[in-house]
Amino acid sequence: MLLGALTGCALFAGASPQRPVSQQTHKPTPTPKRTPVGPGTGVLSGSPTPTPSPTTPPPPPPTLVPVPQGTVVAEGNVASPKGSIHFHYRMVSNGDNTYSAQYSNFTSTVPVPISVTLIDVPPNVGDGLTYHGVGDHPLGGPTTAAAPPSSAPLGRIGNPPSLTTLLTYSSAASADGIPVELGPNKILAVNSVRWSIPARQTNVHPVDHGAAPNAQGTVTETTPSGAPASYVVAPGDTTARVAERFGIPVEYLRWLNPSGQAFDSTGAVYESTTLNLDPEAL
Repeated sequence: MLLGALTGCALFAGASPQRPVSQQTHKPTPTPKRTPVGPGTGVLSGSPTPTPSPTTPPPPPPTLVPVPQGTVVAEGNVASPKGSIHFHYRMVSNGDNTYSAQYSNFTSTVPVPISVTLIDVPPNVGDGLTYHGVGDHPLGGPTTAAAPPSSAPLGRIGNPPSLTTLLTYSSAASADGIPVELGPNKILAVNSVRWSIPARQTNVHPVDHGAAPNAQGTVTETTPSGAPASYVVAPGDTTARVAERFGIPVEYLRWLNPSGQAFDSTGAVYESTTLNLDPEAL
């Protein structure tokens, strides 16, 4: 009986006493929390800030300071050779790089309506007008007193303007019943217009750096200061290279040629086109 009782004691079981299991647990390493530096950036707090890629700032917008509004840039009196038509004219700045023609003190003893227009090449009195120029404007018919003042828009005329001739002509609707010399579009007076437009300030200053690949055209005109004024596009020229040749952004080259006729729908420049490079010509 004693032996049976002792066999249940661990001291006689022939086995080592069991070690208690450690109660210590291994916690996982905490994952850093993402703390955005700015909204939606997803940049970890404390991590190096990425270096932004260098960018070229856009050029400042091209500018051309207008002649102040109301500035008279040409003025004179008109008298037809036979003394039957008289009036005074003034060419005036509108303050936005456009101009208007103002007419006053118009009198006429001619039995047909009279009109005026501006062109570049002077014809002769008695010629027939085939091109109605810029600022075509009716002055009126026969008068017994001076007609009220009137005006006509001229738009952009450049500097110096090419519109150097003021024509007075018959605007009769028909030749029936009137002398031949007063027939429709017969020129009754030709006057030279002497413009005096002050120089305007601009931030666009093209400089010719010489022919280069894809900019092999020819400078055909310069300003009084020697700056390039016009350029004829050569075969193989590209818009970007032409602009680079003259040290200006492409945006400035397009601004200097606002009609858009020098460029196709993709912005490529047309071969043999004459490009304007003179801001004063705008």
